[in-house]
Amino acid sequence: MLPGQLRAWQVEALRLYRDRAATDFLVTATPGAGKTTFALAVAHELLAKRAVDRVIVVCPTDHLRSQWAFAADRLGIRLDPTLANAVGPVRADLHGYVTTYPQVAARPAIHEARTRAKRSLVILDEIHHAGDGLSWGEATLTAFDTASRRLALTGTPFRTRPQERIPFVRYEDDGDGSLASVADYTYGYGEALADGVVRPVVFAAYTGVSRWKNSAGDVIAASLSQTTTKSVEARAWRTALNPGGKWIPHVIAAMDQRITDLRATSMPDAAGLVLASDQDDARQYAEIVSRITGHRPALILSDDPKASKRLERFTHSHDRFAVCVRMISEGVDIPRAACLAWMTSYRTPLFFAQAVGRVVRSRRPGEAATVFLPAVRPLLALAAELERARNHVMPPRTDGDDAHDLDPLIAPEDRLVGADRWEALDSDAEFAHVLEGGRAVVAMPTAHTDEDQDYLGLPGLLSAEQTATLLARRDEAHRRRASQDELFAVPRGTAWQSAAGLRQEISEMVGQLASRRRLTHAAVHTLVRNAVPGPPSSSATEEVLAARRDWLMEQLA
Repeated sequence: MLPGQLRAWQVEALRLYRDRAATDFLVTATPGAGKTTFALAVAHELLAKRAVDRVIVVCPTDHLRSQWAFAADRLGIRLDPTLANAVGPVRADLHGYVTTYPQVAARPAIHEARTRAKRSLVILDEIHHAGDGLSWGEATLTAFDTASRRLALTGTPFRTRPQERIPFVRYEDDGDGSLASVADYTYGYGEALADGVVRPVVFAAYTGVSRWKNSAGDVIAASLSQTTTKSVEARAWRTALNPGGKWIPHVIAAMDQRITDLRATSMPDAAGLVLASDQDDARQYAEIVSRITGHRPALILSDDPKASKRLERFTHSHDRFAVCVRMISEGVDIPRAACLAWMTSYRTPLFFAQAVGRVVRSRRPGEAATVFLPAVRPLLALAAELERARNHVMPPRTDGDDAHDLDPLIAPEDRLVGADRWEALDSDAEFAHVLEGGRAVVAMPTAHTDEDQDYLGLPGLLSAEQTATLLARRDEAHRRRASQDELFAVPRGTAWQSAAGLRQEISEMVGQLASRRRLTHAAVHTLVRNAVPGPPSSSATEEVLAARRDWLMEQLA
């Protein structure tokens, strides 16, 4: 089956598949490596040898149904991506069909009947989704237990609890109360990078100071990269992701410049993906992208019935940006996407690996991927693991995990019923470092020429230190673009955006400092005016008020 068109790992895995001739076979291959092509090569060979008469593909989302069908059609395998549960038999002129795990769970009996009707190969794409709730696993077992062959695929190894075993997967005891999946063939990121199958990834981490008001009315300030507790880190992270602050536009400006670099050097159609936590944030991020870059992004939301069409259009367009919610987590093939902005609080290893996998698919030598992310410990740890080319092993699911393996960042007090107990105020951003070999590489003190910057998109020509220096060198320009964005932003009515709000913040912090130092309010006001000269607060400019607010924060830190 097209041996000259298969990659070395696919040829090796296919040879092993033939030798074992087992009913079940699990392949773990890093995102972007070509699992779909391998699976269809197996299907093509089994159909040609008449070892099976039908091919059934099960995937996570409706968008992937058509993607699988188009890929199969190129190899002469005719699959129906529209077959509904209400329709009984598969058309006689087709080799099979593509369905989804939710569709199987809704009516497993119809899929069991189709599987039993002919000798069937069932391809279980991203098999870990069969563990998204016991009903999905039970339905998958019921529907495909009678299949002649089953080929399971996943982009990362995974663990499950003993009571949540995923059907057709072999496990071994991992020693911590969970079971680790055992693959028949594994192809990791390090191997794929060495083979030129995937792009090298540069992780660019951005820190910054976030300010928020807690339930007691106190104003808190904390750096993303220097938080003292998980609770403070959670607040700083979520405040940085607030569309009303300056962290988001700053990082958008940095990614826009990176796309410009790539388009001028190695990737004329380079694009960036902005990953948002929810639809409200996504819409506001899209507005920020428009203002900062002058280019309106594609807005691709998981609950939008037109999401698949929008994603398909973006994949084949020349647009620079897409802002997405959940639609790019896995399986989605956008080869020209080379930049990812992690503007979400999701932090599970599985979701991280799958999302980063959207920008690592290599088309030609010289392409590189860049992931822009908050400089917070959970994400830096995940980035370091992937950057060191280690295989991911997924932790056991917890009761709080949802059906998409997402782990929203929610502080314990946010779980209380009632009004929100904190308010995001402001944030700024600053380039922190790039990751190389699991270490943080900061900017070097020496400067580089404009000619050096032209090669930023070519991996291997600049060291990690030089790359960090170039990103840091441009940071002030990105800060100016983020600040200018505020001038055009639609007023959101938050207190910190007006002089009145600043005066209120100052008044509250004066009270806190007076209590802490056992001084009168008047005495603290005098300290403030000595530290930041100017007229009384009632007639001071916003610039003076902001400086006084910042000085008070330093005293209260």
